[in-house]
Amino acid sequence: MPVQFNEESQEKLEAIHRKEEEELVVILSQKYGIAHINLRETLINTEALRLLPEEDARKEEVAAFRLKKKDVGLAIRTPNSPGVQEVVKELEGRGYKVTPFMASRGSLDYAWEHYKDLSFATATEAGVMDVSDEEVAKLMEQLTTLSKTREAITGVMELERVYRITRTLEIILAGALSNDASDVHIEPTEEGTRLRYRLDGVLTTVGDIEKEIYNPLLVRVKLLSGLKINIKDAAQDGRFSVHLGEREIEIRTSIMPGNNGESIVMRLLDPKSIRVSLEELGMRPELLNRLNKELEKPNGMILNTGPTGSGKTTTLYAFLKQVSTPQNKVLTIEDPIEYHLDGIVQTQVNHKDYTFASGLRSALRQDPDVIMVGEIRDAEVAETAIHAALTGHLVFSTLHTNDAAGTFPRLINLGVQPSMLGSSVNAAMAQRLLRRLIPDKRREVKLEGEDKALVDRVLDTIHDKSIIPENTDTVWVPDVPEGEVGYKGRIAVYETVFMSRTIENAVRQDMTIRELEDLARTEGFVSMREDAIIKVLNGITTLDEVRRVLGEDTTS
Repeated sequence: MPVQFNEESQEKLEAIHRKEEEELVVILSQKYGIAHINLRETLINTEALRLLPEEDARKEEVAAFRLKKKDVGLAIRTPNSPGVQEVVKELEGRGYKVTPFMASRGSLDYAWEHYKDLSFATATEAGVMDVSDEEVAKLMEQLTTLSKTREAITGVMELERVYRITRTLEIILAGALSNDASDVHIEPTEEGTRLRYRLDGVLTTVGDIEKEIYNPLLVRVKLLSGLKINIKDAAQDGRFSVHLGEREIEIRTSIMPGNNGESIVMRLLDPKSIRVSLEELGMRPELLNRLNKELEKPNGMILNTGPTGSGKTTTLYAFLKQVSTPQNKVLTIEDPIEYHLDGIVQTQVNHKDYTFASGLRSALRQDPDVIMVGEIRDAEVAETAIHAALTGHLVFSTLHTNDAAGTFPRLINLGVQPSMLGSSVNAAMAQRLLRRLIPDKRREVKLEGEDKALVDRVLDTIHDKSIIPENTDTVWVPDVPEGEVGYKGRIAVYETVFMSRTIENAVRQDMTIRELEDLARTEGFVSMREDAIIKVLNGITTLDEVRRVLGEDTTS
């Protein structure tokens, strides 16, 4: 009787085949002394792919997948092939430094699929693929405020039509980078096109772009991002880069169809935004000292919680930076890899044959000292992460809960035994981001009314009164002209529950989150709201920011 294969069985067989193929390439890579790369788990840089024609890449079984300045990562199948040697020689002749990686045929097939978008974009409109890095850098020096960016966009309309599109895009990007925007939103409306920047987590309207510019601007963004310009009824994602001296700004593009046309969102990934130390994050000295002690431990788990956009990844990267030494092997499993860190092995999940769970299991076979798992989403990842923390690894990860104390019931809901938490979790954190006041664009006001009542209620809950600032009578507010923003940058507010015998017993007894917090308070716990009010009284942020991010106080 013939065996019947359904779609699920076929997928499992294909996954087994891919795994066996990669394992064979790993063995061969060790034989040849060349690093192994699985391109299914790696970001394919479209600019790198363009270095070699698709026909040559397929013929010689190679793929350029990474490009940083003049350094090219080249995936190859047969190291000693004369054709491969010719490809390397040709690239080096063009001034590139080539680093070879061994890859499987299936892995190379995955990379070659990306040529579909590139060939269409190149053939559609040759010569419009570049934004001038030099012009963007020059404009950044001029467009230091939103009002200057608005004026520059208006001034573009005086140029000849052929120059408007490139100049408009350069101004949009330069204004965003100069004002430290994290995202650019270009949204067609019934009347025209609206341009907004996300500044310190808040969408801010920059102005309107004339309707006649929108369509050619959309085409230009698609071409830059390696997307298909003839697809208008489906979402597309792509990327391109802008080089500013030593900095490479990666721009991730999302195009989505809407009622009035396709909406463009460009996310700006600036490496400088994650090059921050723990001291710069906004932690109080006593919290920083305790966390430094936890980071010195060889094993255990530090979990960080909070919603998307609350700065969890930046904090975990700061942890990684601190523990990354020549003596430690540090490995991450992320979704996606947003920033590349020197000296750290970073891998990216793809939700099919490389998930957080399978990635974490593979990571443990790499004999790491420190592991960062992007997020604990299910029981399998939770169980594996706990096991890693119990067997001599320091584990960092994130979890979706509203507060630090909520970490423990969340893990228990995922199937972790309460008895295991005391010996595996070192610290559970929660954080949010508040906008910083610009020191020379603020004014002091007297605390009174509801504001005074809020501050007094929160200060009353702080167990260690020595951390309360001397000033409890005044706060600061922005003092800027209309249309400008009195904030620049953001600061985190934290709360952390450190594991102790008291907390371990409380977790085993299934205490409520409020009861856990009350116990932790006797051991130095400071809530995010208390941390925020301390920063308000020190003139770092405002009560309006506290209410916007943390909501209204419900302390009775």
